[in-house]
Amino acid sequence: MSANSAFHIAVLPGDGIGIEVMTPTLEILAHVQKTTSGLAFRFVEGAAGAEHYKATGKSMPESTIKLCEQADAILLGACGLPSVRYPDNTEIMPQVELRFVFDLYAGVRPARLIPGVPSPIVGAEAHGIDFVLIRESTEGLFASMGKGVTTHEEARETLVVTRKTTERLFDFSLHLAERRKVRGRPGRLTLVDKANVFKAFNWQRDIFAERQAKYPEVKTDLLYVDACAAMMVKKPWDFDVMVMENMFGDILSDLAAGLIGGLGIAPSADVGDKHAVFQPCHGTAPDIMGQGKANPTAMILSAAMMLDWLADRHEHPPAAEAALRIERAVDKAYASGIKPMEYGGKDGTAAIASAVMRALD
Repeated sequence: MSANSAFHIAVLPGDGIGIEVMTPTLEILAHVQKTTSGLAFRFVEGAAGAEHYKATGKSMPESTIKLCEQADAILLGACGLPSVRYPDNTEIMPQVELRFVFDLYAGVRPARLIPGVPSPIVGAEAHGIDFVLIRESTEGLFASMGKGVTTHEEARETLVVTRKTTERLFDFSLHLAERRKVRGRPGRLTLVDKANVFKAFNWQRDIFAERQAKYPEVKTDLLYVDACAAMMVKKPWDFDVMVMENMFGDILSDLAAGLIGGLGIAPSADVGDKHAVFQPCHGTAPDIMGQGKANPTAMILSAAMMLDWLADRHEHPPAAEAALRIERAVDKAYASGIKPMEYGGKDGTAAIASAVMRALD
């Protein structure tokens, strides 16, 4: 795209606090648009979530799917409510449905400790926590979702991994490690698996060796998932980029969020070859919705991730500049002393968003 073209962003506010944290995030994006030469957005809102399902019987209308298909990126608020479920008692999860609609195979979960945010990891080394966990998002054990077989005597679920998705996942992860090395990070990719038990992971290791040959500047290593969990608690600052199967990633990504202060400040993305969804890791928090208590940091940082992805995909330096500005503004806001309510402070949605906005100027 040309430097003067506007990025078309599909905005799906979602449910509960998803709507509440989306509003200030869009205001921040509008601000960086005004103050970044060559950067422009066109926001178009679409319906998705539990409230839409309750009203229409669908989690998303076809118009939302079409909107997302045509957009340059998708910005998604938290979706789903515990009280609204499908007939089989599963929750409404457009975020998961979008992964399969658009083949979003790479779940990207950054874990960086922001200055001023409390971490259960004590000591000066904790400030070096800055890694990215990548979970495969469409296969693995989740490929069995809705397809498992149960009898009175046993239950079976089947793990599935394919060469096509595995190759793309490893290429994506290696490329990210390469980009991080340019920015001063180690440029190291760790494959996390359980290859000492399962043939599928040994098969993936062979593919990993094939793909890493294309990225000679990236260092690689192999780690069993149980050892990885222990190392994430003992020395999380030793990790740079790690990639793993879907279920392993589902579990360890929440551990990663816990290391950096919780889901309220944890951004995420689900990325495919053509499309990408950016959303906070947290849920809709119906217990605090409508009270102004929600922390918008994860949503704001997810928007920064969106800008960074757009910059890489379209070779668009202004978007990269804006992404870095937002990240630095969040750091500055927390370093200035804001304290979200989940940490025992008094700062809610408006106060945190205002502090980030001030830090941008």
